[in-house]
Amino acid sequence: MKGLGNNVDEITVEIYNKDFTPSEGVRLLTDTLFAHSYDFIFSINFYPFISEVCNIFHLRYICWTVDSPIAELYSSAICNPWNRIFLFDRAQYNTFHPYNPDCIFYLPLASNPSRWFSVIQAATSSDISRFTGDISFVGSLYTEKCSLYELSCLPDYLHGYLDSIMLAQSKVYGYNFLEELLSDTLVDALRPVLESKYTFEKETPENIRSLLAQFILEPSVSALERQQTMKLLGSRFPVNLYTGSNTKGLPVINGGTVKTLTEMPLIFHYSKINLNITSKSIRSGLPLRIFDILGCGGFLLTNYQPELSDYFTPGYDLVCYSSEDELLKKTEYYLSHEKERIEIAQNGLQTVTQYHNYPERLLQIISMAYGITKG
Repeated sequence: MKGLGNNVDEITVEIYNKDFTPSEGVRLLTDTLFAHSYDFIFSINFYPFISEVCNIFHLRYICWTVDSPIAELYSSAICNPWNRIFLFDRAQYNTFHPYNPDCIFYLPLASNPSRWFSVIQAATSSDISRFTGDISFVGSLYTEKCSLYELSCLPDYLHGYLDSIMLAQSKVYGYNFLEELLSDTLVDALRPVLESKYTFEKETPENIRSLLAQFILEPSVSALERQQTMKLLGSRFPVNLYTGSNTKGLPVINGGTVKTLTEMPLIFHYSKINLNITSKSIRSGLPLRIFDILGCGGFLLTNYQPELSDYFTPGYDLVCYSSEDELLKKTEYYLSHEKERIEIAQNGLQTVTQYHNYPERLLQIISMAYGITKG
């Protein structure tokens, strides 16, 4: 935003103080708005308290989601007329847009290639040696996020049914069917787990079945899929897994957690193949990981997502798979075809640099937020 000529003040207390409450946020933001004049407030993801304050001040509140699902979106505050909410996942957009049609927009994510390449160019020989590899995946295995492990009291037959439908969903890309298969009995059994972890307002625009699928089941399916993928590839190829999750029993090299701004770009750039395994709760959209891998000049092998071909050309900018067999075949092929792999990575970098950079997205955001164009 500064690069576009804006003066920017930042409130970063929430980043460093995880006990920061919405009421404290209201006081801090209100004091700031009384002391200064602004054109708009911006945040990553949606905060109901910011929306309410901006609504009182008649000040545009612009936010851009990078996660799905987001519990805070299930709030009556999404209906405030001073909101300008940008959602990166079209399925997420289709859910919430009807509740505030003039103030909720769809916009995919982006990357910052110039930032990444300043890091890559500064890499030392030991950095390059440390992060060079055949196959890399950076991210959680989701095993620590699975609420289903708390269901020790669930009857065996319900456990068996859940295991079956989640296993089936883990192998299907581009279509989410879990909530369609949740019986009333299962909903009643799972409801206490949801209510123990999340608080939703009564005005929630989704029914309990959808919330259970998004917040409880889909993270568990992601955990299942990521473990299966690590076992599948790790038993055949060298796989570097950079994670804070428990990898005991998996045939991978655990590189531990890495720094997002200074180490992750080196992994993406110097790995022959970078994996993206999209969380199942991102139902149609493209996660930030796709844009960042390509923005670092990395070769990307990703699961199929419905919106993928809207912004990239599979086989030209990146490579996608839609089954375990296809994943294995393409991994083996591109590990041994260096020229094609490098060409695809360069094409992907060029596409992100030209079309999916932050200045371009921010101009789109400001245009739509002020009614210059409709999105």
